[in-house]
Amino acid sequence: MSNRKSIEVEGFSHGANPIPAASRVGNIVMTGGISGQDPVTGKVPEDQAAQVALAFANLEKIIKGAGATLADVVKVGVSVKSFAMRDEINTQWLKYFPDEHSRPARHVTQYDHFGGTTAIQLEATAVIT
Repeated sequence: MSNRKSIEVEGFSHGANPIPAASRVGNIVMTGGISGQDPVTGKVPEDQAAQVALAFANLEKIIKGAGATLADVVKVGVSVKSFAMRDEINTQWLKYFPDEHSRPARHVTQYDHFGGTTAIQLEATAVIT
């Protein structure tokens, strides 16, 4: 039997796909793609600033659901439809990771193949200490 545990959280899903929000093995947590999905409606709003805010809120919820905290996050990958979203990303980044001496690494890439209104997706790795 595997010691891997699928992490599911209320209000977030990958639709009909059989993909958990995150997976944990021991003290390591890796998320799947985290969009700016509204936890109440299950939809991704058209407003990109709202998507960024929801994506970071979903990140925190998923990390907590895995038994970790944002202080355990060591890297966040950010895929965006447009680099013009950088200001919104930085606003949320500073909100969720305010300590300039304790922030995870981050890498932003442009991705042109999102479906629907999706314009951002986060992925994170956490090591629980």
